[in-house]
Amino acid sequence: MRFGIWALVHGSRGALQDPEEPYDASWERNLALVQEAERLGFDSTLVAQHTINPHHAPNDQLEAWTSSAALAAATNRIEIITAIKPYLYHPVVLAKMALQIEHISKGRFALNLVNAWNMPELEKAGIPFAPHDERYAYGREWIAVVEPLMRGETLTFHGQYFNVTDYTLRPADPYRPRPKIYVGGESEPARALVADHGDVWFINGQPLADVQALIADVASRPRQGPPLEFGLSAFVIARETEAEAHAALLRLSELAKLDAPIRAVQRANTDPYSVMAQTMSKTPRVGSNGGTAADLVGSYDQVAERICAFGDAGIELFMLQFQPFEAEMRRFAQHVMPRVGRGPV
Repeated sequence: MRFGIWALVHGSRGALQDPEEPYDASWERNLALVQEAERLGFDSTLVAQHTINPHHAPNDQLEAWTSSAALAAATNRIEIITAIKPYLYHPVVLAKMALQIEHISKGRFALNLVNAWNMPELEKAGIPFAPHDERYAYGREWIAVVEPLMRGETLTFHGQYFNVTDYTLRPADPYRPRPKIYVGGESEPARALVADHGDVWFINGQPLADVQALIADVASRPRQGPPLEFGLSAFVIARETEAEAHAALLRLSELAKLDAPIRAVQRANTDPYSVMAQTMSKTPRVGSNGGTAADLVGSYDQVAERICAFGDAGIELFMLQFQPFEAEMRRFAQHVMPRVGRGPV
């Protein structure tokens, strides 16, 4: 069982107007956050990729790939997972960048393939926002170029979107065959894509029974190579007692109501065919990517028990959100990690 944190590349995850966590998506904060997470024993950090802030465009937004290269040089153990939207980078260029960060990190880098949901981010740059299934067709061909190049293979590929002839990237990966590939998305094209090309499937936070059904579906699909692993996004509120945790949840829920005008714009900017958007609309929650819908809200013992239940269902990596982030991350490391058998690294 591994635990990771979402880097704060676009600030707070639960409520943007929290007086206990003023908005801060700076490089300095993210560097300190990831370095502290490493010291506390967290295993991974996920760096989301956006060029403009997806929640509120006037707010700051950290750039993912340059930041990940710097994080690779400034850390020693933690895995650095960086999201990538295929339309923003040619696969040859991205494969080269991934291998470079793999070298800088000495074998701790992974990419997280996502196929975009925030329409203005592409459209305002003059990049057409293709229909949902076409984005996945593009992403499938894109990763079919990236994956062999990251392996150090010489590639000739002629497809609908890309034509690559006799291409080899050097130096190759000296630490393992290639960086790990995570895939996000829960639609049918996303499930087929991760079964064919992914190492780990990232599932958005949702109730245990729903997660069990998703894992059962994708785990049953034929694939080449090792069995697929599974990760879950979740927002954690853990306290000494259940009542204290729910009081903290109520506080954040009330603060989140102040963001209603911003969230309305975000919904209008979101592809309505995105399964993530459809799933997230079913359950009231705090946080992004499912947030508290996974129900990791309660006493330390309750949260630990629910984590173990997700682990029994097949979740190997928990990618966690907190607010205020640093204080709650420390609380989790002190009180919840030991309860699931995780001591200091």
